[in-house]
Amino acid sequence: MRGKQPWYKRDTAPGLVLVGATALSFALLNGPMGEAFRHLLEAPIGALGVGEAAHALNLHLIINDALMVIFFLYVGLELKRETVEGPFQNPREATLPLIAAIGGMAAPALIYVAVNANEPAYLRGWAIPAATDIAFAIGVLSLLGSRAPAGLRLFLLALAIIDDLGAILVIALFYSTHLVGWALGGALATFGAMLLMNRSGVRALWPYWLLGLVLWAFMLLSGVHATIAGVLTAFAVPMRRADGSSPLIEAEHALKYWVQFAIMPIFALANAGVALHGAGLGALLHPIALGSSLGLVLGKPLGIMVASYAACIVLKQRAPAPPLQMLGVSMLAGIGFTMSLFIGSLAFGAGDLATPVRFGVLGGSLISALLGLAVLWFTAQGGEGDAALSAEEDLAEQRGVLEQRP
Repeated sequence: MRGKQPWYKRDTAPGLVLVGATALSFALLNGPMGEAFRHLLEAPIGALGVGEAAHALNLHLIINDALMVIFFLYVGLELKRETVEGPFQNPREATLPLIAAIGGMAAPALIYVAVNANEPAYLRGWAIPAATDIAFAIGVLSLLGSRAPAGLRLFLLALAIIDDLGAILVIALFYSTHLVGWALGGALATFGAMLLMNRSGVRALWPYWLLGLVLWAFMLLSGVHATIAGVLTAFAVPMRRADGSSPLIEAEHALKYWVQFAIMPIFALANAGVALHGAGLGALLHPIALGSSLGLVLGKPLGIMVASYAACIVLKQRAPAPPLQMLGVSMLAGIGFTMSLFIGSLAFGAGDLATPVRFGVLGGSLISALLGLAVLWFTAQGGEGDAALSAEEDLAEQRGVLEQRP
């Protein structure tokens, strides 16, 4: 069934497009057009706001603070769907990936802090290796085809979704600065109006998009990172109409390919490349690069494995797969890429420290992908897998709803 899908509907397609965008970013930054490309991203093109809330606008900010809002809107819609109608509506089903995700965020952060303990200025990047890139992780797992262990895809998907929610909370709590009271008040009032619309039975999507734009503007001016507006807008979107149709699922599917094949590649194009001229061994061994890469490569599998098996003992549940296969999928969760680069840009901006951030994230993500794929390839059993599980995954793609297995 999946083999007959168009290329852009395959699990691997978003990851491959991101790889292409990353390669293009490297080529542009290190080619004869490198300086012009950097100037294009950073050249001022105006300002937004007044007084203390004013923001200088450039293409880089528009990509990171405007286009990425749509990415977070999409992630927020997915989170709400999984919580309201997906497997997370059952607390017991959600507990194992929740605990695994917490372990998978805590261990990388602790490793990063340990590596940078003597460099207080670098500790701001502690959350860089805590994130997982859903598109890349699922895309790499899909390379196994029918060898992919039954149950691990849903475990990785749930883990990565919860991981994204954790990253969103981290951004809101730790990477929002210089709060502007009147703008924050406007944002809260706008979000309250959106919730009131939901409770009042407003099911058309356009009022939510209109107020979502207002919410984004207030958030940008308030000092709370503007991407949080996307998540809040998603939480306000209604789940069902009276006839049973879903505005939320319609919105999620309308955004899916724009996010996967436009917004994420554009973000990678603007943020993933590294100018290699003058970036020698010092950049590779920089504490930020080491902390980020070690956090992804070692911290992710260590935290997920320890937390998962501790949860299995406490909850008296079976793990989704044997230990080596759990190790392999835990390694795939170390593919940070988009989210890790985004947190790195919030922590250190686009200055000199952006280079070790990118080396650490890209290097750690690549090693995690190769190790995880290798472990799963040599430990996975051949065969067609679980037919019921495959049908459930197809249903998730077609309708946007993951229903509980009988």
